[in-house]
Amino acid sequence: MIRLPAVAGAFYEGEEDKLKKQIEWSFLHPLGPGKIPQVPPQRSKRNNLFFIVPHAGYMYSGPVAAHAYYYLASEGIPDTVIILGPNHTGLGSYVSLWPKGKWKTPLGEIEIDEQIAMDLVRESEVIDIDEKAHLYEHSIEVQVPFLQYFFDSKTKIVPIVIMMQTPEISEYLAEGIAKIMQKYKDRDIVVIASSDMNHYEPHEKTIEKDNMAIEKILSLDYKGLFNVVEEKDVTACGFGPMMTVLILAKKFNKKPYVLKHATSGDTSGDKSSVVGYLSVRFGD
Repeated sequence: MIRLPAVAGAFYEGEEDKLKKQIEWSFLHPLGPGKIPQVPPQRSKRNNLFFIVPHAGYMYSGPVAAHAYYYLASEGIPDTVIILGPNHTGLGSYVSLWPKGKWKTPLGEIEIDEQIAMDLVRESEVIDIDEKAHLYEHSIEVQVPFLQYFFDSKTKIVPIVIMMQTPEISEYLAEGIAKIMQKYKDRDIVVIASSDMNHYEPHEKTIEKDNMAIEKILSLDYKGLFNVVEEKDVTACGFGPMMTVLILAKKFNKKPYVLKHATSGDTSGDKSSVVGYLSVRFGD
């Protein structure tokens, strides 16, 4: 069961060599971390278990995303990466998991961790097995080439798309993921919340709105984040995934650290109507 790329050649380069160069460009860009991390041959204890990473076209959000992947790659090859993304297409169920097989990109194929995927369906109570939600969805797909660039086929993924973004759904998801992480203590499991921030307002307004959300992220206040999105019209698309990692960070006593906050105006130069991008790590 192979999931074919839906946005290769659009959100990121469609050819292997060009895509590798685009990922390297993201790290070396003035808004990026400035260097490409080395993956250590021996994995030590991982400090950063959870991340918030943007998912727009690499030409816009790649340098911001690179900050999160710098930390992820620097701590070694994870066994499994659970990727939570919002549902932009409206297809599928409230919470949809792709259960088995492989996902393909120009950098090759990456395996689904079928064992953890099926355990997660049982433990979470809210996840359905549903491939439809994933067929054209970009929020998870754009994370995969970054993982492949550093880890090749040595890591596995569990892709979950969330349409019903409520605090209650995030609580169920976080509880299920926490049980899985405790059950498989011998496995190195990382969780990525894939989200962009405020959409299509001037740069200054987007920074102002994003900062209201970032304040809640830094205090691990997932209900506060939900209220900001709802009441202040902060149009962050993946607030469900972000709420889930805030709950997990509190459960595992991990602190939030903002790595980079910028907008598409910072990369494109057009600040009249922008999208906000944020990279956060949750670690010691």
